[in-house]
Order: sequence, then C-alpha cells, then structure tokens
Amino acid sequence: MSSTNSRIANEKLSMSVQSNDKNGLGPKKPLKGKFQASIGADEFFSAETWKAALTELVATASLMVTLSTSIIACLDSHEVDPKLIIPFAVFINAFLFLMATVPLSGGHMSPVFTCIAALKGVVTLYRALLYVIAQCIGSIIGFYILKCVMEPRLVNTYSLGGCAIGGKGLTSSINQYEALLLEISCTFLVLFLGVTLAFDKKRSKNMGLPMVCLVIAGAMALAVFVSITITGRPGYAGVGLNPARCLGAALLHGGSLWYGHWVFWVGSIIACLIYYSVSINLPNEGSISDDGEYVVLKLARGSLDTIRHGDISNDVTIERSDFQEYLSCTT
Repeated sequence: MSSTNSRIANEKLSMSVQSNDKNGLGPKKPLKGKFQASIGADEFFSAETWKAALTELVATASLMVTLSTSIIACLDSHEVDPKLIIPFAVFINAFLFLMATVPLSGGHMSPVFTCIAALKGVVTLYRALLYVIAQCIGSIIGFYILKCVMEPRLVNTYSLGGCAIGGKGLTSSINQYEALLLEISCTFLVLFLGVTLAFDKKRSKNMGLPMVCLVIAGAMALAVFVSITITGRPGYAGVGLNPARCLGAALLHGGSLWYGHWVFWVGSIIACLIYYSVSINLPNEGSISDDGEYVVLKLARGSLDTIRHGDISNDVTIERSDFQEYLSCTT
C-alpha cells in the first residue's frame, strides 16, 4: 500500500514539475549564461567573427593611408580653395571601400557606425567591441606606414589630412569647441541620411548595394563639404567622422595631432546617442498608405467594416460575435 502511494506521489510530482516547466516556473538558466548570450559572447568561438574583425582591421588601415594621402594631396595642390576637391576625394574613397567591405564585415571601418549598429541591435556588443579594437589597431598600422614613407613636412603642414584641431603652429585655426559642434552636427547628418537607409532591410534590398553605398558615401562627402564651407578655415580639412582614423596619428606622432583629439571621440559618441534617440521615434514607413489615408478601424452596428491597408487586397472581416468575445477578453 505504501509503495502504491509513493508511486502516485512521484507521478504527481513529475506532472507538477512538467507543468511548471511549461509555464516558465521551472528551473531557470543561470544569470551568467543569459548575460553572455545577450552580449554575443558565443561569437568568440566563431571563425567568421574573427574574419570579419580582420577585414575591419585591414580596411581601416587601408582607408587611413588612402584617405589621408588624398586629403593632403588636395590641400597641397595649387587650388586656392579646394572646397569641392576634398569632398570628392572623400566620396570616392568611401564608396570604393564600402563596396568592397559591406558584404564581408558590414563595412563599418569607424567606431561611429559600429556604435550605432550595436545600439540598434544590428551587431552584438562583443562583435562591436572586437570591431572597434580592430579599427584602432588598423589606424595605428596605417599611420605607421604613412610615417615611414611620407615627408615629415607634409605631416606637420597639413596635420595629416585634418587630424589636428587647435593648438599653436597649426594651419587650422578652428578651436576645439567649434570643432566639437561640427563633429556632432555632421556625424548626425551622416547617420540620419546614410544609416537610416542602410539599416532598413526592405529599402536596402530594393535599392541594391551600389545605391546604398552611394548614399552613405554621398552623405559623408556632404558633411565634409558643409564643415569646410561654413568654417572658411584654409587649413581645416573638414570633420573627421571617424575617430579611429586619427587615433594612430595621435598616438605615434603626438604633439599637434594629439591636441584636441578628444573632440573626434566625444563628438561621435554624442552624435550616436542623439541619432539613436531620434531613430527610435521615427515613424514607420508603412504608417501611411500609398493613397495617403491612414488605416482606420470602422465599427458598424451589425458587423465591422473591412479593413484595408495600402494596396493590400485581402479583406479582413471580423464577425460581431468574435468582436464581442474580443471586448470581453480585453475588459
């Protein structure tokens, strides 16, 4: 008799445990495991993640060399006011690098894009951290290459293509706070025009990779053009838009290139936070239909009218009894 009762008790206990598991009341996963999963720690063991980070390192180092060389060449040209040449050089470099790296790693090449991608949930925190480290190392490698081959006079005269802000003996007379305001405004402009489109899967797919890269590169060139034009400083090469690009110069060269370097980082972080606050409050593309009429739920006495949204042709009719049941559940 006791054995029978024990068996029945065990069966009830087993059924209770199964019921609790189904209802989410059973044993929970360790908090440490959940945290590691939320930050993407499992990507540490993914070969693809490390390949993507290596791509970011190589791309940032290459961008450091080509973009800095292009900007210095524009500033050292015989043009009296190279306001259009520098943005065009930025556009060409950005477009080519984006076309090459977007399919491989996402084409960040800047902590700005990586930061906003992490905030928007496009990449995990672990991948974002790995990308930023790779970008900074790439910047140091790129500037080391420049330092070995470039004439020192060009580095000092043109502040390595606009990597220096303020300080004595610099051709750029823009002060730190003016540069900070420009960095925030122009970085936000690039994020609003370029990233809003790039992170929209539907529109990105419809436009295709070349057009998306064209828009992002155009936004970067526009930001540089605006920053050069409104300041009117002959030695100012425009906003950085990429704090990692100038990090290598600041660390290895120091001096004038380190002075005011904080502006690139602080300005970029503030711009990312402002853009994220704005982006989460942007209206959805489908909130307004093609004919300009909002989707409205119309109620009639006997039944509900058909709901239509845009060019959707499927009619959705809710019966009165179902609607009454819905009201009773909600109340």
